[in-house]
Amino acid sequence: MIRALTGFSTRRPWRVIAVWAVVGIVASVLGQVLVFRVTHTDSAGFLPREYGAAAALRVAREEFGAEPDVEAVTVLVARRDGEPLGDADRERVAGVARALSHARVEMPWADEQIPGLSKDYSQVPGVELTATAPDGSFALLGARLRGNSTDPGMHALYRVFQDRVQAEFDEAGMRTGFTGGLADVVDRADGEKTTRLVVGLVMLGLIVLVNVLVFRSVLAAFVPLLAVSVVGGAAAGTVVGAALLTGFALDPGTPSMIGTVLVGIGVDYFLFLLFRFREELRRRPEEHHRLVAADVAGRVGTAVTSAALTIVAAFATLGVATFGQFRVLGPSVAVSVLVMLLASLTLMPALLAVSGRRMFWPSKGLTKPAGPGPAGRTGELVARRPLLVFVASAALLGALAVGVAGVRMDFGAGGTPRGTAADTAREIAGALPPGVSDPTTVYVTADDGRALDADGLRGLRGALSGVAGVGSVAAPVFDADRTAARLDAYLTVDSRSERARALVAGPVREVVREATPPGLTAHVGGTAAVFADVETAVDRDLRTVFPVAAALIALILVVLLRSLVAPVVLMLAVGLCFAATLGAAALVFQHLGGEPGVNFVLPLVLFLFVVALGTDYNILVSDRLREEMARGGPARAAVARAVRHTAPAIATAGVVLAASFGALAVNADPSTRQLGLATALGILLSAFVLSLLLVPSAAALLGRGMWWPSRARGSAEADGQEVTGR
Repeated sequence: MIRALTGFSTRRPWRVIAVWAVVGIVASVLGQVLVFRVTHTDSAGFLPREYGAAAALRVAREEFGAEPDVEAVTVLVARRDGEPLGDADRERVAGVARALSHARVEMPWADEQIPGLSKDYSQVPGVELTATAPDGSFALLGARLRGNSTDPGMHALYRVFQDRVQAEFDEAGMRTGFTGGLADVVDRADGEKTTRLVVGLVMLGLIVLVNVLVFRSVLAAFVPLLAVSVVGGAAAGTVVGAALLTGFALDPGTPSMIGTVLVGIGVDYFLFLLFRFREELRRRPEEHHRLVAADVAGRVGTAVTSAALTIVAAFATLGVATFGQFRVLGPSVAVSVLVMLLASLTLMPALLAVSGRRMFWPSKGLTKPAGPGPAGRTGELVARRPLLVFVASAALLGALAVGVAGVRMDFGAGGTPRGTAADTAREIAGALPPGVSDPTTVYVTADDGRALDADGLRGLRGALSGVAGVGSVAAPVFDADRTAARLDAYLTVDSRSERARALVAGPVREVVREATPPGLTAHVGGTAAVFADVETAVDRDLRTVFPVAAALIALILVVLLRSLVAPVVLMLAVGLCFAATLGAAALVFQHLGGEPGVNFVLPLVLFLFVVALGTDYNILVSDRLREEMARGGPARAAVARAVRHTAPAIATAGVVLAASFGALAVNADPSTRQLGLATALGILLSAFVLSLLLVPSAAALLGRGMWWPSRARGSAEADGQEVTGR
């Protein structure tokens, strides 16, 4: 099957390239336009139905008409001269609020938006006066805008609304400030726009530079990036299309994660082909380049297929997770990797067949024999001193793994954003309790459908008010038929903090259970409750996904390598590498950096990427180890040759993939920075320590016994021999 695909692609290369170009461009455009129709920003919506925050969200929507995509904006209004608001000022604020709540806001259309496909967010916002500072220094308006907070169209609508509000109050000599979810998102997006552009260009420049230094070629530097960009667009469009057809909601971070993964993995696979293509062109100078391309694509295609299926299997295990963000991320990445695998077996061989030896122009490397270089010297060292290399590599990883001791999960929603929204939030916090702008809400429903009243809820309200950390509890608000009630509890701590989650998960929910009258059911909702439930769901998922993914990857390795010893060696090695990466992240961010802990998704993402990609590189080196041992001769000499031939590809691929993830390290969101830095470190450890030192040294120590019960072809007596010059 693999050779059939690669053979067809090298015989009909222009057809394959044309199909991929059309599909990639069309899918990319449609994916970018439609992605905001399938993304879902509400974390509570990703929780299982039985969780308290998810149940509270259902009551809010069914009984109180809460809409899933309503974005809250808090508007601060104050006098420019700093004096307290007078009665006339308050009347002016109330009047403007009424006028704004009846004025339609039109969304401006940008060039990248397509009418009919892009969503039009034009609407009449809900605006009302919500609070006044105790000292009268400012008033707060609550505005509700419906739409996806990550969509640039929604950002444009918010800016129009912001300009209108500012203009209304400027006439009265008042100043305004904006904060809240949507305001924070827009400020963050505006602040990161230039940074993302610069970092993206630097990352692409680094990848090009690495390829130029390695291949001394123009085409070899740019063709992989161009191909991966086309395939990445096709993969993203495929995921978005599948989400539209199936009704799945994607987390807003999923598309960017897919892009980062595909750039790294796609360039990796192309590099594996390029290195082997150059090696075979040197060895077979008289043979037509299309025949060489077909042979190389068939050989490397087997290893690439095995590596890709390992990643697919690892991420597919997220399908057993209970937390929806994990459950959606897994299939999305798996589908994207399958698209990249198809491109690796079709588009990439076709590009090799078309370019031939010109792929490496103007380098003279094809006409000169390759010297041993650093890769050859590394292979000789591993073969001569395998025990020393093995112990040193394991000791390095073990030392880093010590950081795992005492590691804590941080379930914070991100760092404090920079910009005007953050400044406004600080001004509000100086005069009002933190929980006023984001209350913890208790929803009460009658099991028998009877009408509720304030007297019947007085005990629950009083019990809540007595909880340490709860400043006050508002009077109950009833739905239209009074079968449901809402109690807003204003915490004295930031609702996004660890203290708020502990308060809600413990005392608040305990009091609600005990004080809810018989015949009534109560659910606790709000930001703190959502993240408390997310913490529970993630903890349960980590205990499930880790062993399932490890078992599945081990089974795949047994089938692929036809061995029992080699899979054990590889799994122990990648497990140690995972522990080392997580330990290093905990040392940097938690123990030395003073952060509350590592982001709650980091262990799972690291496990999947480090184990999957570490196995990825190990499959490539193991495939070459087996091939070299099959040629006969001493096993250690085979190890030296395998390292010499695979080290350049693995090292270059590791640097490229680490650079892809490293680009996330400049993100304003601390959790994204952690993810970028830790994953980049894990990939470098997997490439340089795991695949080039630890696994080859283990193979040199075990010899052909590594492939037990099957055996590589070659002299069995050679197992005890060593490299000449030992």
